[in-house]
Amino acid sequence: MKCIAYSLVGVALSIAAPAMAKDVVVQMKNQGAGGAMVFEPAFVKADVGDTIRFVPTDKSHNAETIPNMLPTGVAPTVGGMNKEFVLSVTKPGVYGIKCKPHYSMGMIALVQVGKGPSANLGAARAVKLPPFAAKRMTPMLAQAK
Repeated sequence: MKCIAYSLVGVALSIAAPAMAKDVVVQMKNQGAGGAMVFEPAFVKADVGDTIRFVPTDKSHNAETIPNMLPTGVAPTVGGMNKEFVLSVTKPGVYGIKCKPHYSMGMIALVQVGKGPSANLGAARAVKLPPFAAKRMTPMLAQAK
């Protein structure tokens, strides 16, 4: 009888325990697998509550959100030059990220939060980006749901 009681308590605790949030690291690089001025990885899938850390591995980079590529109600945020930028994702949808000094060179990333469909995906696809940024963002938006 005690074994059954302990088993039931263990099952109840495992059901009640929240899922562990992930901590994802994205590097800001001058040169990477995707070419010059890149975030690696450039496309991240996450869940609400996860933390995405944009870490400068080379100098002269920042990370900040792209204002029109955020879920409704999420405020744009700007990271400092050569500083880690922490994005705590609080709502499902897609989050566009750029390095301001290298935005026109295509230094962008996309974070998809949740399993989809992302309510702001259509709006994100409609955002006008610099040509090279658009070239890199288009396949990422195609992967997002």
